Amino acid sequence: MKKVVLFCLLVAYIWLLPKVFGQVSAASLKFDKTSASVDVGGTLSVGVIVDAGSDEISSTDIYVTYDASLVEAQSVDAGSFFPTVTNNISSGRVYIAGMVDDPASSKTGSGTVATITFKGLKNGSGAISFDCTSSKVIKDDINATNIMDCNANGSLTVTVGSGGTPVNPTELPKSGIFDDMVKWSQWGIVLVIVGGVVRLLLL
Repeated sequence: MKKVVLFCLLVAYIWLLPKVFGQVSAASLKFDKTSASVDVGGTLSVGVIVDAGSDEISSTDIYVTYDASLVEAQSVDAGSFFPTVTNNISSGRVYIAGMVDDPASSKTGSGTVATITFKGLKNGSGAISFDCTSSKVIKDDINATNIMDCNANGSLTVTVGSGGTPVNPTELPKSGIFDDMVKWSQWGIVLVIVGGVVRLLLL
C-alpha cells in the first residue's frame, strides 16, 4: 500500500512540476508612457512597444485608436525592434506593421516598433489605446499563431491644453490576483507532495 501511495505522489509531482516552473508571460503591446500632456497645437511623441513575453515572434500588426477630435496623428517613425516597419494613418486610427526580413529569424524580448507623433487639437482628455480585435503579435511557428493577450495590453491617457474631465483607463497587469493565487497554490501542492514522499521514505 505504501508503494502505491508513493507512486501516486510521484506521478502528481511530475505532473505539477512543469506547470509551476513553466509559467509563461503573455505577449502584449504597450506605450512608452501611461499618461502625457500636450499643448493645443503642440506635438507629442509616443513610442509603441511590443513585448514577446516568453515566446519568439516574427511580426506584429498594431492598430492604435484615439479621439480624432482631441489629437491628430501626424507621422510614424520606425523603431529599432523590427528591421521592416510600415504604417498607415487614418482619422482616429494608426496601423503599424513590423516584421523580420529573414523567415528563419525571430525576435525575443521587447522593443520599440515605432514612434507616433500626435498634435494636440483642443482642450480635453482622452485615451490612446490598442484595438485588440485587429492587433496581433505573431509567434514564430508554422501556424503564425497570434499570441497577444488583450488583458496585458497598455493604454495612454493624454491631456491636451487645460484638459477637462479625464478618462483614466485601467491597465490590467500581466498576472492578476487570480493568476498569482493559482501560482502560489501550485507551489504549496508541490511542497505537500515532497513532504509526503519524504515522510513515506523515512517510515
